[in-house]
Amino acid sequence: MVTRRVLVTGASGFIGRALVPRLAAAGRLVRAAARNPAEVPTGARIEAVAMPDLELPCDWSELLAGVDEIVHLAGISYRSGVEDTVYDRIIRGATAELARACSRLPIQRLVFVSSIGAQAGGAVEHPVHETDTPRPATAHDRAKLAAETEVRRARVPYTILRPALVYGPHVKGSMALLMRISASRWPLPAAAFSNRRSFLAIENLVDAVVFCLDTPATLGETYLVADPDPITLAEMITILREAAQRPTSTGTPAPFEILLRSSERSVLWDRIGGELVVDPGKLLATGWRPPVETRGGLRATVRAGLD
Repeated sequence: MVTRRVLVTGASGFIGRALVPRLAAAGRLVRAAARNPAEVPTGARIEAVAMPDLELPCDWSELLAGVDEIVHLAGISYRSGVEDTVYDRIIRGATAELARACSRLPIQRLVFVSSIGAQAGGAVEHPVHETDTPRPATAHDRAKLAAETEVRRARVPYTILRPALVYGPHVKGSMALLMRISASRWPLPAAAFSNRRSFLAIENLVDAVVFCLDTPATLGETYLVADPDPITLAEMITILREAAQRPTSTGTPAPFEILLRSSERSVLWDRIGGELVVDPGKLLATGWRPPVETRGGLRATVRAGLD
């Protein structure tokens, strides 16, 4: 059996640090590219290498030499104050250069991890499907959607994944902020949040990536990725607060909204304050079976944070 070599960009990030060991354990040789290679997980099948500066035109040829597959995670998270052109350069521009470089080589698969924001940037009253017209809400979301177009345009064998908001031990960004606020001493009216949300365990996202790499039927497809069972935001906050031994209270969501907006992460409120149910049925129909259930995954995340 031929051992496949896979390049993972952004290998030191939250997703990359979970994905790289999983790919190595599955028998692949992993070229793990990061801005700081010292932060990449170590292992016998893992080669840590330096990433190019995505803010500048990128030459991907050295990183792609001898590679069979690519998982492209590298990019920039949403942050207030970042100019639209920065998102476009780092997300769309660098992805376009990578995809074009792949098209000139015998690459078997490019998996591009996009974002649910590329599909639905805000609250949606009905379950979200891949067939819905994309409605990105921020410059970050628009850059992700544009990067998807660049991947398809390059005519390289690809799979595009649009994950829901990802959670797991040591999560960063918006999800980490939500967890910190949920565990704060502020009295939060958890019961007032009846809106349903889809989330995604990091283990399930990693499993979906590996599944797509191993499944020929996923070539040339775009998938929404989420835990199959959405939960209300009230359930999520209750789980987090119980683990942190914080009480919940009755009332309106107004204090929670004020706290989020004052933290310069108002986009998080815009994304969790309404309904957003992501339907992963298309990927499930191919045979993917996520190993982690949302409520158990959230409890495990909280326990890991308390250790």
